[in-house]
Amino acid sequence: MSIPVVDFGAYSLSETDVTEEQLHSLVQELKTAFTQVGVVLLKNTGITEEEVDHVMDISKTFFLQPDELKQPFLRGSFTNLPNHGWVPLETERLNPRRPGDLKEAFNIVSLHPDIKWPSSDPVQEFRDVLTSFYLRCKVLSLRVLRVMALSLGLDPEVFLNAHSLIGTDKNGTTLRSLCYPPVERDKAKEGQVRCGEHSDYGSITLLFQSCEGLQVRSQSGEFINAPAIRGTVLINIADLMQRWTSDQFVSVRHRVLLPPVGDSSTRQSLAFFVHPEDDVLITCCDGANKYPPITAGDYLMERFNQSYGQN
Repeated sequence: MSIPVVDFGAYSLSETDVTEEQLHSLVQELKTAFTQVGVVLLKNTGITEEEVDHVMDISKTFFLQPDELKQPFLRGSFTNLPNHGWVPLETERLNPRRPGDLKEAFNIVSLHPDIKWPSSDPVQEFRDVLTSFYLRCKVLSLRVLRVMALSLGLDPEVFLNAHSLIGTDKNGTTLRSLCYPPVERDKAKEGQVRCGEHSDYGSITLLFQSCEGLQVRSQSGEFINAPAIRGTVLINIADLMQRWTSDQFVSVRHRVLLPPVGDSSTRQSLAFFVHPEDDVLITCCDGANKYPPITAGDYLMERFNQSYGQN
């Protein structure tokens, strides 16, 4: 299996109009990728490497601070936003059978103006930089969702209407800045990895990587390395979308293993996890009964309980 690369330039953030011919081409390419592989690399999206680097730089500055400066922003300390905030090292285990993941993260779930943000001297720009990037990812994800709906012969507004409140307290869409610090393999716990095998929870995920390290499982069951190509964003189908489309689109499992012996580098990534509104009832869009109906919010909480409830 290889991950297809698709040119999204005709519908990029810098384009206001896309022709029917261009849209038809994108529809076919994304349908093939998401039904046969579950993941695609998009190039020429309009989100630049300079933007990505800026977000990673300010994030790295935050993560390098002492834990006591990050503690006031701990995940779980924000009223009505259980997934917002800082996630310390080894707090999360995306594969519940493994020890806690060797990564830390900062989750941005809501852009509500009253939320407390890191604002000390080294990270004064943190809020502005990550908010701007969140909004850019939101626009790109909506364009991808529109193409996906068309690829299934659905009304292009079907998915868009269910994601109209991204950035509010009524939607779980999350920008996650991730840091995988250097690892001494001989000090890691048995079976411990940087990010355990898992599939994502919502509709789709947009992923920007500083370097390679991500592995994606093919439909034949083997894990392959996902290339980190500058200027591209990796997009994968998540579990709710697979349910929603009666398995027409395929959610893929993925992981980040420990680096090779002697590799003491830090790995960073930015993941934009796209979710429908919390109260949207997810039923099979083809009218099948393959999966029982569930609201997006209830499904999301079930998955969080699996990832965090065993620590």
